[in-house]
Amino acid sequence: MENDTPFTLQENIFTIDCEDIILREFIVNDLDDFHSLTSQPEIYKYLPDWNVSKQQRKDWLTNYEIPENKQFLHAVSQGSDIGVLCLRLGIILKETQEFIGWCCSGIKEELPLPNREIIYAISKDYRGKGYTTQAVKGMINYLFENTNVEIISSLALLDNISSNKVIKKSGFIFQNIIKIDDKEYNYYQLHKKIR
Repeated sequence: MENDTPFTLQENIFTIDCEDIILREFIVNDLDDFHSLTSQPEIYKYLPDWNVSKQQRKDWLTNYEIPENKQFLHAVSQGSDIGVLCLRLGIILKETQEFIGWCCSGIKEELPLPNREIIYAISKDYRGKGYTTQAVKGMINYLFENTNVEIISSLALLDNISSNKVIKKSGFIFQNIIKIDDKEYNYYQLHKKIR
């Protein structure tokens, strides 16, 4: 990676530099903060599957999420196809180095192909400051500039006003309303060629 890009690998930790935040690959020390965030009602209302026991979160973090990040980043560094690999990054506030949320990209099987999605969440204490939009734009730029991804999708429940705003501010175009597990979502896409 070139030194003039906002994407860096320092001490084997991948980061994307955004305006007020840094996107950073998950590390084991994120466990407590990550678990605390998934326990916030403002987050698990919209992402109930993320609210699990601390032991379950530790298992996922250490045995799946961190290793898969390494696989994803290795594939990118080799110029290989990322396929169905996920990239999961913490949102770190530059000013305090605090873990305040996450922004991830993976395959959403319920969506029509191509179905690479961006999903995110941020602490209730840091909403409305533009940090989530910075994170989503940082992830979009990274994927479009460093992988073979041509189309990215995003979903938001109809009543999730904040998430719908972030998606629109990030350049996604509304496609339609889709139903997944009896819940209705606004379905958006962003095409590399027309962004």
